[in-house]
Amino acid sequence: MPPSSALPVIAVLCEHATDRPPGLDDLPVGFRYCAADGLAAAVRGAQALMLWDYFSKAVRDVWADAGSLEWIHVTAAGVDTLLFDELRDSAVVVTNAHGVFDRPIAEYVLGAVIAHAKDSLRSFDLQRGHEWQHRETRSILGAKALVVGTGAIGRETARLLRAAGLEVRGAGRVARSGDPDFGEIVASGDLSAQVGWADHVVLAAPLTDATRGLVDAEVFAAMRPGTHIVNVARGPIVDETALLAALATGRIAATLDVFDSEPLPAGHPLWDAPNATITAHMSGDVIGWRDTLAAQFAANVRRWLAGEPLLNVVDKKLGYIPTGDR
Repeated sequence: MPPSSALPVIAVLCEHATDRPPGLDDLPVGFRYCAADGLAAAVRGAQALMLWDYFSKAVRDVWADAGSLEWIHVTAAGVDTLLFDELRDSAVVVTNAHGVFDRPIAEYVLGAVIAHAKDSLRSFDLQRGHEWQHRETRSILGAKALVVGTGAIGRETARLLRAAGLEVRGAGRVARSGDPDFGEIVASGDLSAQVGWADHVVLAAPLTDATRGLVDAEVFAAMRPGTHIVNVARGPIVDETALLAALATGRIAATLDVFDSEPLPAGHPLWDAPNATITAHMSGDVIGWRDTLAAQFAANVRRWLAGEPLLNVVDKKLGYIPTGDR
């Protein structure tokens, strides 16, 4: 923090000059709003940085100008696009939007599970063709879901799926039994030996060196025919080439909210892959989410100004907020 006689300065990186977080004007700090091309100037002398443009990688490019920073806040649950070696090794504290997206993403997953069970994708196709085709669909009661990622989002997802009548297991770094939300947690490093149990495989893990490419051709081959995979984590957790090959065989279905390249290029083969539902990285973005993100940041700014410990501090080496259940 600067001396009490000086006004603290917080740089705010926005995607566009007009896209600013709401509700921050009453905070006793000096805000410097900028887009990526103005970030170097904005961080010089600033004590904190808010990444309202939460997927930007611009911090790495201006790190030489950011020597006064003591705190960076990312308005997203994942921090993989921010972290780089110099930041990890620095004393700068990183916080994230832990908690904001848990329930909305869990609702998205439940909706995807129900839509798959009720064959909604086929129904939409039939409707567009004005074709009446009666058929039977599945119940989700008793279906099995393996949730890969045992953090807050994975736990909220597990609780909601259990409440809807599914049998749920988790996959995390360490296998164990008796978990209050998952019951049994299997080792994610042994995923190919575990996915055959599941009707639905939900990816909700952070993107780290350990999870990049985690769902590969071997894992897809181990899935039972008809398995439905839901990715609300990060695109690179899945080997997209292996995913496309698995979809082409008709053995699996997929609901995908995240991709290696975003926006998903117009000519990408996933758009037309059989049994694939594509959404635009929106699983956690319910009406009012920007207000919630800004309010969460404002609460942390008040703690920062008061010299209180910040909430949602990320372990920069791990790439996520460590909790006791990990």
